[in-house]
Amino acid sequence: MEIPFTSTRDVQPNPAAGRYRTLWRWHFYAGLFVMPWLMVLAVTGTIYVFQPQIEPWLYHDRMVVAASQAPRLTEQTLMERAAASLPRGATISSVEVNRDPARSAEFVFRLPGGERESVYVNPYSGEVLGTLSVEHRLMKQVRLLHRAMMLGKPGELLMELAGCWTLVMLVTGVALWWPRGSATWAGALKPRLQLRGRPLLRNLHGVAGLWLAAGGLAFVLTGLPWSGSWGKQFKAIATQAGMGYPAGAWGEAPVRSRMPTKMDDLPIAQVPWAVGDTTVPNSKVPAHEMSAMHGNQGNHGDPEMIGMQGMGASSQADDASAANEHAAHGGGGGKQGLTIAQLDAQGALPIDRVMQIAERKGVSTGYSLVVPSRADGVYTVSYFPPDPRDERTLHIDQYSGKVLRDIDYDAYGGVAQAISYGTSLHMGRYFGAANQWLCALISMGLFAMAATGAAMWWIRRPSRSLGVPARMPMRVPMRGWIVSLVALGVVFPLMGATMLAVWGLDRIWVRRTTKPLRQAAQ
Repeated sequence: MEIPFTSTRDVQPNPAAGRYRTLWRWHFYAGLFVMPWLMVLAVTGTIYVFQPQIEPWLYHDRMVVAASQAPRLTEQTLMERAAASLPRGATISSVEVNRDPARSAEFVFRLPGGERESVYVNPYSGEVLGTLSVEHRLMKQVRLLHRAMMLGKPGELLMELAGCWTLVMLVTGVALWWPRGSATWAGALKPRLQLRGRPLLRNLHGVAGLWLAAGGLAFVLTGLPWSGSWGKQFKAIATQAGMGYPAGAWGEAPVRSRMPTKMDDLPIAQVPWAVGDTTVPNSKVPAHEMSAMHGNQGNHGDPEMIGMQGMGASSQADDASAANEHAAHGGGGGKQGLTIAQLDAQGALPIDRVMQIAERKGVSTGYSLVVPSRADGVYTVSYFPPDPRDERTLHIDQYSGKVLRDIDYDAYGGVAQAISYGTSLHMGRYFGAANQWLCALISMGLFAMAATGAAMWWIRRPSRSLGVPARMPMRVPMRGWIVSLVALGVVFPLMGATMLAVWGLDRIWVRRTTKPLRQAAQ
């Protein structure tokens, strides 16, 4: 973002110069607003994209165990060990199912005070390795910065505006550096490292802008569907049009468990453990298996996918956790949840049995199992792997084990499928480490552009002046530009309001400076 100061020698009475300077002014305004937030987005996004590597390293003593050939303890036993390490009254929320032999078992509980805490247990010995606050772990803080600057709803709107104005900054930047006249693409795409000082900054800024424009545009477009305002409305419209996520893919389960008439006489005979599966013998579930019934919703630190379906960045697995939080109350209900003893008395299926049902449906590891928090709630399996085509959500009756709702990628509407692909790419998950490093390269490249833009502005900024690029004293026809801004404002209403404000302030500024500029032009 190059930001020259107002100078009489810059005023050239011709349409081409006028159009160039108009684009320059909008590039200036966009950059001035976006620069600090773009830097935050770039740094936090780069950190978050390496979450799969950072968290096991940072919390190695809790998340990593020595791989062993010894048999694992049952999930129910591990969950009971985890519960015993917490204060009385803690309720099970979810289980983070990971069959990697070198990873610990993770269970997410809601403590009596309302906060959530992950408990890590050695799957071979049953030793409790430690706990980790869901709300205060590093990656949760990074995600909150990335999404909302830790400012709640106002922060979400601020970062949404930053994403929208980044579109203006990118488009105007490309237009300003686009080869014209005798300039060539070879010169526009190749840095001139022999330059020094501000000319070098300007050259690097422009060249990097052309190289990074496509990646920056992709980041914005894949992130906006998860924004707090526009993203929420966008997904709602897509759903109404039959192109969004089906009910139950995210959030509260649209189905309920059918409660037995007698809790002590469960209808186990010929139960459809999963649609199309064989039946089990007529027998009662042993009491020790009944108590094993809890499932939980671990999701690497508060996956609020429900709200995340707006801005990107963040992790889809993480955001699945908030969706899971709603699904856990699946049948509706408050956030208090149930203790393991209450679940056992309620007669729900043991966790290990539910995991078997999920495995029969093709989901064996890398998913969250959300435990019902009320009598008619359901178990919810939330599986969001790197390849969106393998995404799966299962809602399972907590008493009979019947799969009440099986939602896969093919059940998504066209818009939802595109969002899922975009999210996986945005988070660096789709094609492994190469995707992570590509995201990091684009993010830090955008950071460098913001930094060089700020440096150029500071170098050229006149004392006691903002340094807004001068506007031509003549009207320049730019119908295409005007139509584009109007269209952008209609699609993104929040941004449209801020564009009107910027336009109004700019007109006030122009009235104050037009007369001196016209005199200078004469």
